[in-house]
Amino acid sequence: MNRQKLLDNLRCIPDFPVKGVQFRDVTTLFKSPECLRIMRDEIVNLYRDKGITKIVGIESRGFVMSSAVALELGAGIVLCRKPGKLPAKTIRQSYKKEYGEDTIEIHEDSIIPDDVVLIHDDLLATGGSMRAAYDLVKKFNPRKIYINFIIELVNEGLNGRARFESDTEITALLSL
Repeated sequence: MNRQKLLDNLRCIPDFPVKGVQFRDVTTLFKSPECLRIMRDEIVNLYRDKGITKIVGIESRGFVMSSAVALELGAGIVLCRKPGKLPAKTIRQSYKKEYGEDTIEIHEDSIIPDDVVLIHDDLLATGGSMRAAYDLVKKFNPRKIYINFIIELVNEGLNGRARFESDTEITALLSL
């Protein structure tokens, strides 16, 4: 993987959304066809032999790579969205954030017990939204669940990985 190319194209915005936070803006990776190809190819290589049947993309930046990877792996895509955004009957999971509570939903007919699921999002920081997505997907009783991020923040004391059991298979393209 061309890690340096991704790092060179990653925009960091100081003091956003609050003072002291160094926001990692992946939209600059998405606008580069070369970075998109690098990320897609790397994720596909990580999961090519895992039997993935569904990829759950978390709203909204998780949708971008989920779609590209699903096409390459021959998998379906499941949208994990905020309440009221999906038109059919859903199941939901609420979770606490640092400043309140939020909820995510998936269509109730999206995943079957025979599925092998990859949940994808852009960034692992505190891990709240991914943990909620993981708990939501577990309600469907799939055969296996994998988790992937473009970026995992490891040097900022957020420790998002600690929200998961040690046997949870989590990968990230970049650890910062």
